[in-house]
Amino acid sequence: MFAQLDFQSPRVPKHRVFISFHHVDDLYRQQFEKDFSGQVDGFICRSIQDGDINPRNKAETIRKRIRDQFISDSTVTVVLIGTETWRRKHIDWEIGYSLTQTSRNHHSGLIGILLPSYIPDSCCEEFLTEDEAVYTPCNIPPRLYDNVLSGYAKIYAYPQSAQCLKTWIHEAYQTRRKRKARPINQRHYFKRNIPSNHANRKP
Repeated sequence: MFAQLDFQSPRVPKHRVFISFHHVDDLYRQQFEKDFSGQVDGFICRSIQDGDINPRNKAETIRKRIRDQFISDSTVTVVLIGTETWRRKHIDWEIGYSLTQTSRNHHSGLIGILLPSYIPDSCCEEFLTEDEAVYTPCNIPPRLYDNVLSGYAKIYAYPQSAQCLKTWIHEAYQTRRKRKARPINQRHYFKRNIPSNHANRKP
């Protein structure tokens, strides 16, 4: 699921942002919109449901549709991370195609934001976000975490101000333009959602 927003600031250039989120976190997405709507020019929100895409289509056809119809005009992707976000196939697809460069689209910058609903996994090693919040790789979307390891993406706690968010987005935009910073997108795409009773996988 995702929303799109445009930030305008006299100091920070305008960026088109794609927001990827699990539908159970929609109230947090709404709060995110409320918290930052005063800093946003044109807030558009839609969602991708299982019935929106024909599962009989080839994987590349599905991902191309996501990219061309939903992500084509974005420059940065923000993943809102709840505890179950990592299990969702659409989240994986959205991140994956955000990182894919085609003749029509450049790959997007990428950041993750921990929602208040996020709970670190007690069985997994703990790490700190850029602003020193605790997270565990075991329940971070794996394609996002690949890019955290490579230095292409960053993870943050929920932003305390609109200026923080705009700064993070602008930094992600600048990273995508660096020749040495290349996105990592080598995993096989999820074929289905990972069941809730499935043990957290290794990152």
